[in-house]
Amino acid sequence: MRRIKVIDSHTGGEPTRIVYENGPELGGESLAERLERFRNDFDHIRSAVVNEPRGSEVLVGGLVCKPVDTTCAAGIIFFNNAGYLGMCGHGLIGLMVTLQHLGRIAPGDHRIETPVGTVTAKLAANGSVAVENVSSFRYLHEVSVDVPDYGAVTGDVAWGGNWFFLVKDSTEILEVENATHLTRITVAIKKALANNNITGSDGAMVDHIELFSEPKDPNNDSRNFVLCPGNAYDRSPCGTGTSAKLACLAADGKLPVGAIWKQESIVGSVFECSYRPDEGADLQAIIPTISGTAFVSAEAELILNPNDPFCMGIGS
Repeated sequence: MRRIKVIDSHTGGEPTRIVYENGPELGGESLAERLERFRNDFDHIRSAVVNEPRGSEVLVGGLVCKPVDTTCAAGIIFFNNAGYLGMCGHGLIGLMVTLQHLGRIAPGDHRIETPVGTVTAKLAANGSVAVENVSSFRYLHEVSVDVPDYGAVTGDVAWGGNWFFLVKDSTEILEVENATHLTRITVAIKKALANNNITGSDGAMVDHIELFSEPKDPNNDSRNFVLCPGNAYDRSPCGTGTSAKLACLAADGKLPVGAIWKQESIVGSVFECSYRPDEGADLQAIIPTISGTAFVSAEAELILNPNDPFCMGIGS
């Protein structure tokens, strides 16, 4: 039997499960190359960690890796029930709190390698985390797509570490009680984008859909509903999705450099965010900073028993 050690946490209500011991051995190449080896040779481990019966469609997993860059505190590969993520904002916040819980880092600035680049995260003494994300940008502006049963939908395609379609002028009511309806709509939008060949750069699938409304708390700037690749919705305000939002606000001239944007999730949790220009980028890109708090919720040892017919997860 294989035993995999994990720490569970949640960031603004969105769960993260970090594998820190006895995960798959992926070698010492770049994080992007190790992600591909994970996908090609050890995808059953991904499924075992995050899928039912041990996990759920909401759970995001992360495998701690030795970084190539020795100035980094760790490397991380994020994954979920549908596959692998380039970056994960809420997961990175959860990772920092987990590494502190394990005694591997102390409060301060830390560099973390991801498959899409190195990010910097500041762990404060009070446990909050500010993540300076990868370069983010708007790729397509005001794209319209006809969605069966819903009509024409217009939005922007943007990168924030993952590819997003940010719907403009949505009239949907963003409440948890409405989550089934909102999921149905956003899944339909995602399918319509794919069917109409609306993609990110190099044909990348736009696998996150984001709706917005006025916030419930007037101290915040916006409320969102984010559909993730496995068709579960994000309980947190979504770090990479908020990065994509900031990139669009910056491109439209609606948010000055350094100004604070408070993004509220569908469950009411909040990320406090800002950005600076990415001076070295070819596109009109920004470097977002996403601040939030995570809490460790469990320590566990996953037991992979080969006699268990669901050992590697349901839906694997």
